[in-house]
Amino acid sequence: MWDDPTEPGPVQGDTSETQAQTEAHLRTFRAHWEGCRRGGDVPMRADIDPRGIEPLISSAFIAERIAPGMVRLRVAGMHLNDLMGMEVRGMPLATFIEPGDRDAFALRLVDLFDGPAVLRFALRARRGVGRPALGGTLMLLPLRSDLGDISRALGCLVTDGASGRTPRRFGIADAETQPLSGAAPRRAAPPLRTLAGGRSQAPTGPRDRSHLRLVT
Repeated sequence: MWDDPTEPGPVQGDTSETQAQTEAHLRTFRAHWEGCRRGGDVPMRADIDPRGIEPLISSAFIAERIAPGMVRLRVAGMHLNDLMGMEVRGMPLATFIEPGDRDAFALRLVDLFDGPAVLRFALRARRGVGRPALGGTLMLLPLRSDLGDISRALGCLVTDGASGRTPRRFGIADAETQPLSGAAPRRAAPPLRTLAGGRSQAPTGPRDRSHLRLVT
């Protein structure tokens, strides 16, 4: 059945040893994010230390929410550039997803920020001329911006085979959403209030200018 180039096909190098190493790196990746949580809250973007995610640094990225269900890449590792065959900074993350799966992907992104929640996707790229079948895992972890709102995400896109001819796009084989417990709601600006003695209280008599003097 693998003679059809539109079929996903077997993933090259998809061995149990490779899978075990990938899972170990993903656990390390998430453990760093978990270690940055304070009282179970969503970490700040500034809390993420690249040294804590070093095993997957080339596959890691920081994404920014620009609209419900839409994020763009602010910082991305070299592996993402290699998969797309170009610089991906500033591009929508959905560029890596097959068009037919982008609506479902967008709905999951809403959960990422509004839940908030942790997302994990099992991905498969179809094979073609110069493009071997390629599997991958995408993990997304919510972050707070410097303003305190949940509008950033720490992510990684790990693949388990040769990229081949670019660009490579992936279909979603499976998706998991894990709601966060203990995460505080999005912070809002405090309401305005009238202060006693403010401008609303007009003076009742003539101003005393005795404290003013002319300087020559």
